[in-house]
Amino acid sequence: MRIRGVAGAVVLVAATIASAAPVGAAPFFANYSLNVQGRYDFHTWTWAVTYCIPDAPDCAHIKAIPMPIAKAFEYSGDAHLADGRYTLTVDVPDGLRCGNVYYGPIIPTLDVYSWDAATLQGTLTSSFATGCDGAPGGAFTYPFSLVRL
Repeated sequence: MRIRGVAGAVVLVAATIASAAPVGAAPFFANYSLNVQGRYDFHTWTWAVTYCIPDAPDCAHIKAIPMPIAKAFEYSGDAHLADGRYTLTVDVPDGLRCGNVYYGPIIPTLDVYSWDAATLQGTLTSSFATGCDGAPGGAFTYPFSLVRL
């Protein structure tokens, strides 16, 4: 009986080691500070990164939390990994701020975040149908980084 228990434990340990992440691989699932350079916004953002439902190895669920929450909207979506880059596409109700950053009008945007899975450096492309003060639609591009909290 004792040999069976030891043999079972050895099989369990071997299975655990075989399914573990490669040595040195950092898990992406955590909380991050989203640092967007040059975007006209007074908020700082935290991304809470969790597993997608259903779970998939090439998917991370992102929930964006603004600080302060005043005049900002949380957004969430699934980021998909391909060729070493994650891509997240989200509709943001207040993505473009016009006039006074605190009290001026806001315009919804379609934001596409694309970043390197290893360096956590990327680009945000924020598109809008109509610009500030009735200007034509367009897109702005900003560099960003994610810093694990």
